[in-house]
Amino acid sequence: MKLRVSAVQYDLHTIHSFDEFAKQCEHYVKTAQEYDAEFILFPEFMTTQLMSIGDEQGHALTIQDLPDFTEQYLELFATLAKNSGMHIIGGTHVIRKGEHLYNAAHLFYPDGRVATQAKLHITPTEVTEWNMNKGDGLQVFETDKGVIAMLTCYDIEFPEIVRMAKARGADVIFCPSCTDDRHGFHRVRYTSHARAIENQVYIVLTGTVGSLPTVDFMRANFGQAAIITPNDIPFPPRGLLAEGEINQDMIVTADLDLSLLEEVREHGSVTTWRDRRTDLYTDWT
Repeated sequence: MKLRVSAVQYDLHTIHSFDEFAKQCEHYVKTAQEYDAEFILFPEFMTTQLMSIGDEQGHALTIQDLPDFTEQYLELFATLAKNSGMHIIGGTHVIRKGEHLYNAAHLFYPDGRVATQAKLHITPTEVTEWNMNKGDGLQVFETDKGVIAMLTCYDIEFPEIVRMAKARGADVIFCPSCTDDRHGFHRVRYTSHARAIENQVYIVLTGTVGSLPTVDFMRANFGQAAIITPNDIPFPPRGLLAEGEINQDMIVTADLDLSLLEEVREHGSVTTWRDRRTDLYTDWT
């Protein structure tokens, strides 16, 4: 089975209304639709752009204000998924449960269903500056193109959680990301390659580009989309099906062949998934 995926290098810039945000998102979705993509991935914290709308005094909104846009966000992407016939991973959006904030990835199905996965590992900045809370558990999601998982940015740096996702049937990990400099970007990029090799899965990765001059902690972004494969003969030698131009507003697209994953798991140059030493270390089933 094959599926075509697109990953958006989302351009963060100051806006003045939710309608501007909606039009920008629609532009990317329509572009991916022209490429006949079946899945499209937006980056982490893309909805912080809404904070640049500001209040009546002209001050940027705060992270506490962002959940107020949740209903509009859900309606927008549910409509885009239905109209395009695509599965949309709508980046992440900050939601509120009780008194707590969560950074949650959202999967919008073409039939109107919406699934969420809160970020499981929270960076020090998210904790100290935005008081973000950890998600409670890992889920994988059935689609008509196979099983996927959504692991956000810092999550991909922890091998255990990706091993769990693969053990539960995920062949494709969608990783929305947001990094502000080269150090953070390369941490996420290098570990994405490691997770693809360890688990013989595809990783679809993207990040934010551009700048929000009025929004604290979103003033700088360093991003590049990449569609990453295991490193074995059926795949490109560098383990890359596609990658974007660093820090450019653009979208990248590639086809994922799920049958190749089964081939390398059974007959590859290395069979890392099959050869894990469960007699020596904990495994997840």
